[in-house]
Amino acid sequence: MARQDDLDRFYGLLDDLEQRVGGTRKLKNCTGYMDWPDRGVYFFLEPGETRASTDQLRVTRVGTHAVSAGSSTSLWDRLKQHYGTGSGSSNHPHGGAHRGSVYRKRVGESIIEKHDLHDDYPDWDKRWSSVERERAEVRDEEYILERRVSTYIREQPFLWVNLDDEPSADSDRAYLEQNVIALLSNFDEQPIDPRGSGWLGRHSQSQAIRESGLWNVNHVDERYDSGFLDLLENAINGTTPP
Repeated sequence: MARQDDLDRFYGLLDDLEQRVGGTRKLKNCTGYMDWPDRGVYFFLEPGETRASTDQLRVTRVGTHAVSAGSSTSLWDRLKQHYGTGSGSSNHPHGGAHRGSVYRKRVGESIIEKHDLHDDYPDWDKRWSSVERERAEVRDEEYILERRVSTYIREQPFLWVNLDDEPSADSDRAYLEQNVIALLSNFDEQPIDPRGSGWLGRHSQSQAIRESGLWNVNHVDERYDSGFLDLLENAINGTTPP
């Protein structure tokens, strides 16, 4: 029951965080002009996906940024990559660049699988270095799917914590991210808070995503250190509304 107890504590802390920042946000309503912390960890929740025993929304994506020494990427920089392009983009408004956001890439893959769109998007899984056609042509071809991905992600409520330490693979942010993922993951585990049949991630090409119930691949098969919960609690106490 240790994992169940730790999950209950984790989601209790998310409740505290939600109250502290005045509720979840959605990317469709966010801008870079909001007072985001420079560095932090974020948690995306899935509408319609709830815990087994409560109506609390389930976390389906955990992420951070700037975990390489010398990186200057901010929390909003990373959220903006998931958001995609705005209405002011001359060529592809409300689209995005999934090659710069693994979250966008994985959501797009699942839409392709669910609706059998492989012939429509043959290059979606390829890096630019492997794409033989002109980039402009591929971007135009992928634009409709990028818009669908933007619509999906921008509707996901999310929370974040302020955790401003130096960029490093050994940073507190990296530690928190990997342990939250490991705790939440049902990969090769007795499922707790099982995923609904309608969750888009069930159509993912990735076994790690399908079985973990998260839009994450790294750390889903790892053991977690419950000490991260104390770190999370302290980070919540240092987080304010943007």
